[in-house]
Amino acid sequence: MRHKIKGRRLGRNPAARKALLRNAASSLFIHRRIKTTKSIARELRSYAEKLITTAKVDDFNARRRAARKLYGKKAVKVLFEEIGPTFKEVNGGYTRIMNLDYRKGDNARMALIEIISSESKPSAKKTTRRGRRKKAEKKDE
Repeated sequence: MRHKIKGRRLGRNPAARKALLRNAASSLFIHRRIKTTKSIARELRSYAEKLITTAKVDDFNARRRAARKLYGKKAVKVLFEEIGPTFKEVNGGYTRIMNLDYRKGDNARMALIEIISSESKPSAKKTTRRGRRKKAEKKDE
């Protein structure tokens, strides 16, 4: 039983899993979107969103904490200078996972994980069915 065990194993030992997430997060921040398996994307989402939350406060200590979890200075620079400031006022929900087709070789479920840009965030509140009905009734009157 998996009581109080957080995260997925992803078929790797802990060191390989840590390296995989560091590499995927670095690629995600540099390229803004990556194509990977669905299970890796779901695990990467929490890893990357914690780093983006760290990047909202741009100070020396935050950069060191992020550099410990990423590969390369370029990924840290992009995270703190481009991605962090865009989400200054947003609390969570920085990434989006879109399901793709199955991979040809091993039939693994693929997904596209991307960082949501500020202009693609929905600004208008969605209306419920009841709200649409009320608007239609007011329009008819």
